[in-house]
Amino acid sequence: MEITEIKNLLDKQGQAFEAFKETHAELKKNDALTAEKLERIEKSLDGAVEAKAKLEAAIDAERKEREDFELRINRMGVKATGEEEAKRELFLKEMNHSLAALNGDRKRAFTPLDQKGYDEYRAAQVKMFREGKESLTADEVKTLSVGSDSDGGYFVTPDTSGRIVTKVYETSNIRQIANVQTISSDSHEGIEDLDEAGAGYADERTTPGNTDTPEIGKWKIPVYWIDTEPKVTQQLLDDAVVDVEAWLSGKVGAKFGRFENNQFVVGGEKIRGFTGYTTAADDGTGVDWGEIGYVATGQSGDFPSSNPADKILDLIGLLKDAYLPNARFVTRRSVVTKIRKFKDGTTNAYLWQPSFVLGNPETIAGYPLTRAEDMPALASNSMSLGFGDFREGYQVVDRIGIRVLRDPFTAKPYIKFYTTKRVGGGVINFEAIKLLKFGTS
Repeated sequence: MEITEIKNLLDKQGQAFEAFKETHAELKKNDALTAEKLERIEKSLDGAVEAKAKLEAAIDAERKEREDFELRINRMGVKATGEEEAKRELFLKEMNHSLAALNGDRKRAFTPLDQKGYDEYRAAQVKMFREGKESLTADEVKTLSVGSDSDGGYFVTPDTSGRIVTKVYETSNIRQIANVQTISSDSHEGIEDLDEAGAGYADERTTPGNTDTPEIGKWKIPVYWIDTEPKVTQQLLDDAVVDVEAWLSGKVGAKFGRFENNQFVVGGEKIRGFTGYTTAADDGTGVDWGEIGYVATGQSGDFPSSNPADKILDLIGLLKDAYLPNARFVTRRSVVTKIRKFKDGTTNAYLWQPSFVLGNPETIAGYPLTRAEDMPALASNSMSLGFGDFREGYQVVDRIGIRVLRDPFTAKPYIKFYTTKRVGGGVINFEAIKLLKFGTS
C-alpha cells in the first residue's frame, strides 16, 4: 500500500471520529434522523479502523516472518551468509527435521535429503499439484515417497508451509496476541506455579526453611488435526504464469486462520478457547486455578444504563499489576459500538479512542483492543468482553509439517487440495485473563 493510501485511511478515520463525537452529542435530542446518521458514521468509522488493523496485521506478519527467519537461522545452525543461500540451507534443514518427525511416527527408516534431493522433491511436488500424481515418473514418485503419509498426501516444503504460516498469522487475530510454540511431538507441556516462591537475602536468613515453596502443577496441550479443502480449476493449474504454491498458501492460510480464530476463542471438543472454561465471580481476590474470573455488569445482556464505563474500569481492576503492561481488550464489533459512546466520568473523554499512528491499535481506557468477531454476541450472561495479558495466559501449539492430498475426483470439474496440519490451544495462566459477564450476577 502506498504512503498516500495510508494517509488517506488515517484521515478518513479521523474525520469519521470527529463526526461521531459531534453527532453523538446531538443524539440527546432523541431525533430518529440523528440516530440514523450516527449509525452510518459508526459504520464508516469501523470500516476505517478495521482496514487500518488489517493493514497493520499484514505488515506485522511480514515483520514477524523476517524475525522468525533470523531466529530459525540461528537455531538450525545455518552457515551460509547470503540471504538466498541461507534460505536454501534453512529450508533443507527444516525439511529434514519435519521428515524425521514424520518417518519417526511411521517407524520408517529415513535418510536426510541433500540440497539436490530437496530441489527434486519440490519440483516433483509442484508437478503433482499441477498435473496430478498420475503424471509423475517413477523417479518422481520415489522422490516424493519420503514425505508421503498413509492417506496418500505429501508434506509440503518449508518455503510453502512458511507462506501458509504467515497467512494464518495475518488472518488469526488471537494468534497475534497469544504465545505460540512449534513442536515436533504430539503435545506441549509446561509447569505452572500455583503460588509465588518466597525470596530474601541469603546471608540474612536464619534457616533455609524461611521461604515458601510454590505448589507446582503441570499443563499439557495436545495438537489435533485440522483440515481444509480449497478448490481450483484445472485451467488455472495449467496456466504456467500462476504460482501454484502461492495460490495454495493464500487459500489454505486464510481458511485455517478463520477456523483457528473461532477455536481459540470459543473452542470445541478438542482445542479449548479462552471463553470455554469454567468461570467464577471475582471480587478482586482471584478465583480457583482452572477457572477464569469475571465481573458482572448487573444488567442482563447489556451494560448498565447508569455509569456503564465503571464496569470497564472494574474489569481492569481485576487483573494483577504484573499483567497490566501487556494487557489488552478482546471483543466483537457490536460491543465496541456500545463502548464507543461511554465517557470517562472525570475527564469527560471518550473511553474508546482510535489510533492515528500506524502500528498502534485502537484503545479502550488506554489499553489496546483486538477485535474478534468470534467472541460471544451480547446475550443474557454472555462473556462478550475479555481483558488480560493473552501472551502470558493463552498458549497456541503448532506441530511442524503441513500435508496436502490432491483430489481430482470428488468435486469434478474442480481439483481439491485436501490440506491438513496439527494445532492445539488452551489457557495456561488463569489469572492472566478476565472476562466481563453481561448478566446480573
